[in-house]
Amino acid sequence: MLAVLLGGCAHFLPGTGPSEKTVQAAPTQASLQGIEVIPVNYTVARELERDQMQRRFSSVFRGAEHPEHLVGAGDVLQVYIWEAPPAMLFTAQAVASAGLSLGGSGMVSLPAQTVDNSGDIAVPFAGRIHAAGLTLSQVEALVTKRLKGMANHPQVLVALAQNNTQNVTVVGNVQHSMELPLNPGGLRLLRALALAGGITRPVEKTSIQISRDGRVMTLPLQTILRDPRQNIALRAGDVVTALYQPSSFTVLGAAGRNAEIDFEASGITLAQALARAGGVDGSRSNPSGVFVFRFESPDALHWPKQPTKLVDGKVPTIFQFDLRDPATFFVAQSFPVQDHDLLYVSDSPSTDLQRVLGVVGSIVYPFASLQNLGVIH
Repeated sequence: MLAVLLGGCAHFLPGTGPSEKTVQAAPTQASLQGIEVIPVNYTVARELERDQMQRRFSSVFRGAEHPEHLVGAGDVLQVYIWEAPPAMLFTAQAVASAGLSLGGSGMVSLPAQTVDNSGDIAVPFAGRIHAAGLTLSQVEALVTKRLKGMANHPQVLVALAQNNTQNVTVVGNVQHSMELPLNPGGLRLLRALALAGGITRPVEKTSIQISRDGRVMTLPLQTILRDPRQNIALRAGDVVTALYQPSSFTVLGAAGRNAEIDFEASGITLAQALARAGGVDGSRSNPSGVFVFRFESPDALHWPKQPTKLVDGKVPTIFQFDLRDPATFFVAQSFPVQDHDLLYVSDSPSTDLQRVLGVVGSIVYPFASLQNLGVIH
């Protein structure tokens, strides 16, 4: 009778959340199929740490550090032409009649002109030259080819008078949001931030986001400062955003306190997260039932079997930690906690038993007392 009573009361007693066994059984429940429960050991923690290390600017945004400038519509070009003597095409009379300037060395300087919406420029005798999408040296070669046979050994130099297309945009929590032109020597991330006046928020709480060719990635500014490889060369069209968004995790269950706790953009480990949550409650917690709930990237782990359910491209995952095993404390020092993680500490089975006995006692003892007093028979 007591066993039946205990089993029935367990469903009606207040508690902090699901038990360890309930969480472990989640993948087998029809309504929760697709949720992965992963017991965390040192190998799993290292895999997650390695995956996090691979998600760096230097790994994702690769390519030539200082690619040549590609001419675009809106750029302003300056064209210079030399013709070996005796001049056949750009004679003094022809140059004067065209309103051009002739240098002492036989150089003809054409007026600076803007690449039109069709991507073309006009060069006397060479006609319209399609410059968009070409490097300056390719434009030079094309103009030279057009002039051969008309001019005597022509040589051409094309200079970028004004860069209006190869820019980087810096926005967010910086002193001055602006567009920065890419110079031939290139522009690195930290220099772009410096040219924008620097960040306006604390370094430890600022993240830097780069958008390039449809890919978006974010890194803590502290990581970039500590690892020079992340100070990558920017490319035309990059959007750099300085973000002030304190990361946080939520603690529920039999922990020292239930709260949403902020942490630095550079990240913290599970050991640090538990310490900030006041540790586990020794009087009611189940040390083998410490869980981290997270939507994990599908390629972050070598899954026991291929995940069958994705939510916004990520796997709903429950990581379990057994704090009764001393090795888990080493794991907790390397397991990375991520923004929006939920840390849950389940109740000890004995806690449920104590609650049930408390309910039973509150019913039985008054009844026995009334019997002893002769109030009831």
